[in-house]
Amino acid sequence: MAKTPYYLCTLFILCSLNVLAQRHRQIKRLINSSKILHDHFTGFALYDCDKDKMIYTLNADKHFTPASNTKLFTYFTAKKMLGDSIPGIRYIIKGDSLIFWGTGDPTLYRPDFNSDKVHYFLKNAPQQLFWASTNYKGDFYGWGWPYGDYDADYQTEINALPIAGNLVTFNTDSLTGKLHCFPSYFSTFVTIDYRDTTNKFTVKRPLMTNTFTVPNLTPPAQFTQQIPYKTSTDLTKALLEDTLKKPIQLIDLPMPINAQTIYSEATDTVFRAMLWPSDNFIAEQLLLVCSSTIGANLSTATAIRYSKENLLNEAPQLLHWVDGSGLSRMDLFTPESMVYLLRKIKEEIGDDNKLHHLLPEGGKKGTLKNTYTLDQNEPFVWAKTGTLTGVHNQSGYLTTRKGKQLIYSFMNNNFVEPTAEIRKEMVRIMTTIRMDY
Repeated sequence: MAKTPYYLCTLFILCSLNVLAQRHRQIKRLINSSKILHDHFTGFALYDCDKDKMIYTLNADKHFTPASNTKLFTYFTAKKMLGDSIPGIRYIIKGDSLIFWGTGDPTLYRPDFNSDKVHYFLKNAPQQLFWASTNYKGDFYGWGWPYGDYDADYQTEINALPIAGNLVTFNTDSLTGKLHCFPSYFSTFVTIDYRDTTNKFTVKRPLMTNTFTVPNLTPPAQFTQQIPYKTSTDLTKALLEDTLKKPIQLIDLPMPINAQTIYSEATDTVFRAMLWPSDNFIAEQLLLVCSSTIGANLSTATAIRYSKENLLNEAPQLLHWVDGSGLSRMDLFTPESMVYLLRKIKEEIGDDNKLHHLLPEGGKKGTLKNTYTLDQNEPFVWAKTGTLTGVHNQSGYLTTRKGKQLIYSFMNNNFVEPTAEIRKEMVRIMTTIRMDY
């Protein structure tokens, strides 16, 4: 076979480099021409999967507040550390006693998951139940979380054995028109506040107690509201006893190495439930579940440290990672590190269809459902969003019209414009890349 002349190889390389440089200039002009992106801190990294090259970067080695982009780190860690199903509880049997430990499993008695395996195992156990409740070694909030959001459904407390997502769900009963709550255990803690003169029906809870008040109004027909409850060992015990209809004793006992496991929901189901709507509670609890696989105690810091040292040890910049959800502004990642992570996720899954099914899909589902418009009747962006006050990010995957596979991280911090304006400009730029690259 005849060899390709040297000068042709050189010409081909020069042409490829020239095309890459031209695309770099085009994207640079696209970013630089944006008036909206010039009055705050913007980071951008665009990577070509086919050429295995970074196409364009802007402040890509600088640290940004990632918000819910943090959940991608939590997902990858859980994907690597957990199997096909979530460990629900660990247990041992000693004579006529069944002693169990929570794993942090976020699915137990949450209506959108199936917790039958754990429920019926405990309910039908012939032994006396003992809950070893002291294996969680963290606080009820993540590092840097604001106390002002204590009653918001996106900031539930963290613990070893969450019940019903650590939320009380209030809604109007369609038959009686009366206010209903789940878990029903909390119904005795709801009272009417006659001093509340508001014209809007809403449920309120004080910071440190589980007393819920409502105004002296009839709840609207379609009313629904979720409020985190204040967790405690005694409350979790009471909720379990109320559900299982059998007594449970507390015990302080370290978990032995030979403790057995009852598994609950499929991990892929839980991952989608975290990533599509950006569920903070699931993200936080998943790190506890991860820590349960490497030690007797549950610890967010332990899971993060393990992941950084063993799974993400080649990240291009320091990962300042403190929680599972990104609620904390202490989390700091760079766009380059986000791209590094997304490359590892793509390699780990190994199937683009499965990868795209996992993430919010521009114009179709999740937090990107109403953000992008389908092009040629198909989605072209699959990404995780991240939003706090003055923070809006997207990190994920993009397919161009020419079929090129790209990875990107687009991070915006410290802006004062409405988030909708930042989002709109990001969509304009990513859609232009879709069309032209």
